[in-house]
Amino acid sequence: MIRVVIAEDQGMVLGALAALLELEGDIAVVAQASDGEKALAALREKQPDLLITDIEMPQMTGLELAQAVKQEKLSCKVIILTTFARAGYLRRALEAGASGYLLKDAPASELAEAIRRVHAGGRAIDPELAAEAWTEPDPLTDRERQVLRFAAEGKTSGDIAQQMGLSDGTVRNYLSEAISKLGVSNRIEAARLAREKGWL
Repeated sequence: MIRVVIAEDQGMVLGALAALLELEGDIAVVAQASDGEKALAALREKQPDLLITDIEMPQMTGLELAQAVKQEKLSCKVIILTTFARAGYLRRALEAGASGYLLKDAPASELAEAIRRVHAGGRAIDPELAAEAWTEPDPLTDRERQVLRFAAEGKTSGDIAQQMGLSDGTVRNYLSEAISKLGVSNRIEAARLAREKGWL
């Protein structure tokens, strides 16, 4: 039996995914979580074989969750299941240790097959995205990405500095570095472009 935890912040999608997977004779959903932190707690407690996670979630994104699994050396494998067909996200997911990256519009049977393949030690990656993922490298550092994410939420440099425990000047430096790397004229454009590329 393949023991699975599902992390997804949309209640209806979470319920539907769990119900679909429970129909498979060899897959058991041992926990469901509506945000990244709850998912991490479930992984520590249940020690499943596999985590299926969305990317955009409250508290902790699916990519941060995959990173935490890797850092804590948890034994479960990770499949990202998302609506975002973005090469930048795929690249970051693979760097964070994910073994699978599938789109939500794929047929349900494909997800069950991907779970079996990843559980057996293989990979399950959307083929079109895989080809695209290595064409354009992500120019942002983790700090620049973090600062941009806050800027996209409308936070001022002062707010960001306080939240990240940095000085105002350091935050402004990160923002101007990101703006210059992305070749845009302000922080809002930088955040929008980075999000489109899957770098945020």
